[in-house]
Amino acid sequence: MNTNIESILNEHRVFTPAATFSGQAHVKSMEDYEAIYQKSVADPESWWAEQAGHLHWQQPWNQILDWSNPPFAQWFLGGKINVAENCLDRHVTAGKGDRIALRWEGEPGDRRDITYSQLLEMVCRAANALKAHGVQAGDRVLIYMPMIPEAAAAMLACARIGAVHSVVFGGFSATAIKDRLEDSKATAIITADGGWRRGNVVPLKANVDEALTQYDGVHTVLVVKRCGNDVTMTEGRDRWWDEECAAVAANCPAEGFDAEHPLYILYTSGSTGKPKGILHTSGGYLTGAATTFRYIFDHQDSDVFWCTADVGWVTGHSYIVYGPMANGATQVMYEGAPNTPDWDRFWKIIADHKVTVFYTAPTAIRAFIKAGDQHVDKHDLSSLRLLGSVGEPINPEAWIWYHQKIGAGRCPIVDTWWQTETGAILISPIPGATPLKPGTATRPFFGIDAAILDETGQECGPNEGGKLVIRKPWPSMLRTLWGDPERFKATYWSEYEGIYLAGDGARRDEDGYFWIVGRLDDVLNVSGHRLGTAEVESALVSHPAVAEAAVVGRPDEIKGQGVVAFVTVKTGVPTSKELALELRNHVAKEIGAIAKPDDIRFAATLPKTRSGKIMRRLLKEIVSSGEVKGDVTTLEDFNAVASLQGKGDEE
Repeated sequence: MNTNIESILNEHRVFTPAATFSGQAHVKSMEDYEAIYQKSVADPESWWAEQAGHLHWQQPWNQILDWSNPPFAQWFLGGKINVAENCLDRHVTAGKGDRIALRWEGEPGDRRDITYSQLLEMVCRAANALKAHGVQAGDRVLIYMPMIPEAAAAMLACARIGAVHSVVFGGFSATAIKDRLEDSKATAIITADGGWRRGNVVPLKANVDEALTQYDGVHTVLVVKRCGNDVTMTEGRDRWWDEECAAVAANCPAEGFDAEHPLYILYTSGSTGKPKGILHTSGGYLTGAATTFRYIFDHQDSDVFWCTADVGWVTGHSYIVYGPMANGATQVMYEGAPNTPDWDRFWKIIADHKVTVFYTAPTAIRAFIKAGDQHVDKHDLSSLRLLGSVGEPINPEAWIWYHQKIGAGRCPIVDTWWQTETGAILISPIPGATPLKPGTATRPFFGIDAAILDETGQECGPNEGGKLVIRKPWPSMLRTLWGDPERFKATYWSEYEGIYLAGDGARRDEDGYFWIVGRLDDVLNVSGHRLGTAEVESALVSHPAVAEAAVVGRPDEIKGQGVVAFVTVKTGVPTSKELALELRNHVAKEIGAIAKPDDIRFAATLPKTRSGKIMRRLLKEIVSSGEVKGDVTTLEDFNAVASLQGKGDEE
C-alpha cells in the first residue's frame, strides 16, 4: 500500500519528557514502560485482571477471559458490577462527595459546579424516573442531548438500572434518530428542548418529534428544559425531566449486573449504507476506559481534565463519562462551539477553570492555527501540564504549534489512536516515559498486542506499509454489532483468523512507533468523525433529481478530509449551482451538517469497472491532483475519466 505521506515520513524531531514531569508521573521512564509492557503482553489476562481489581465488584469473577469462540470474547465471567456505582457511589463513600465532578459552562456563559454527591443524586432520581415509566434492565434508551450535565447523568442513570443507552450526536437529523431507533428498538428517549450552538438553538425536541412520526415503539420521552424554546409535548408520552425527577426518591440502589451485561450501543458509519451498532459491555469496557485514563492522562487528584468531545461520540463516552469518573476526576464540560463568541473561547475556558489536562482533535487545532495566535495570546494557559489529541492522526505542523503555542514547550502531547470499536485508547505515548515524535501515536498501550501485517498475514518490516491489527483480545473491545453478528465477523475478523482488523493502514518505524497512514475502506474522516461514503451517497440518491452518486474525501487543512460528491442526475434534469446547493442541504437534512458535501461535481457518467463497481480510487486522484495517474486497465469507459479531469467546483 502507499505510505508516501511526505510530512510524516520526513519527520525526525524527538521531544523527550521533562524530568519535572517524569518525576511525579505514574510511569517515570521508558525502562519502566518496557518492563510493564513486556509483563502485560506476556500474560495479558493477569495484567488486565490486576487493573480490573481497581474497580468495585459486587461479586468477583471466576474466569478472566473466555476466548473459546472467537471473535466473541467474554471478560471477567461470573463477576457482577454496577458501572454507575464505580463512577459515583464509591467516591462518595470514600469521603470525596464534595469533590467537583463537573465544572460545566454553557455557550451563553452560564455555569454550574456539580459535586460527586450532587451528581449521584441526579443520577439516582433519573434512574428512578426511568423505572417509574417501565424502563427495565436490557431495555434500550436513546439519548439525544446537548452537552449539559444531564447528558452524563442520563447515561449513568441507564447504567445504574442496567438499561442500554444509545447516544445520538446532537448534530444529527431526525432521519438519523429514526434509523437508530429502528435498529436498537429503543422504547424511551431522553432529550432536551434545545441546545446552544453558535448562538442559535438546535431544536432537539422537534427533531425527536419528527423521528417519532416514523417510529412508534417509544412510550416515554423525558425532556430537559435547557433553552426555553417552544416545544410540543405529546400527552401520555412526553414529560419534563425536572418534574419527573422531583417526583421520585433521591436514592436508587445500585444493582450488580454481569460483567458482560450490555452497557451501550453506539452507532458508527460503515462502508455499507446501514450504520453499525457497536455493542460495549460493562466490566471489561469500564476496566479499559478507567485504566487508560489513569495512565495515558497521568491522572493526579489535583488535575482539572477537559475533553472537548461530545458525548454523542465514543470519546465522550470513554473520556468524559466513564474513564474520568471511574477515577474520581474533576473535569470541565462545555456546551458550545470553539469559536463562539470568538476564537479564544477554549483558551478563556482553560484560563478560567485552571485546566491542567486538555484533550481535543487535530481538526480543532488546525482551525485555531488558521484563526491566529492573537486569540491564544489573550489568555494565561500556564495551568496546563499535559495535552492530548484524538480523532485522526495529527500532522506534524499542527503538533508543533500545539506543543509550542498551547503547551509553551513544556507539556507532553499524548497523540492517541483508538476507535469506537476498541472502546479505549490502544496506541499512545505514556507521557512521563515516551520520547515523542510529531505525527505518531508511538507505542501500544499495556496489554495491547498491535502489529502491522501484509496481505499474507506476515508481519511487516520497519517502515513497510501494511494493515494495522490487534492480535489478542482486550477487555474494552466491542462484543458484536447489535443484531448482526455475521456483519461483525465479516467486517473485523475475516481478513486474518482470530485477529482484529482495525481498517487502518500503518507503518512501524525503527523505534517501534506506529504511524497511521489512512483508511483501508471507503470511510471518510471529517473533523475527526468517521462517515461512511455509502450513507452520504444514499442520502444524495434519495433526492428526486439524482440518478447516481459517488462520494470521496479530499485533503482539507482544517477538517482532515473534505467531502466531494460526484453526481449523475436523471435524464432531463438540468444541472446548476442552485441544484448543487440544494443537494448539499439535502444531505445535511438526511444525515446532519457534518456530512454536508463541500463540493458537488456533476458528471455525465461515473468511472466504473466492467462489473459495474464505481472506481472511487480514480475519483480520489481527481479531487486530490486533478488527474488520474494510476492503473485504469479495469475501467469500462475512458471518457468518464477524461470528462472529469481538471473539472472544478460546480458551486
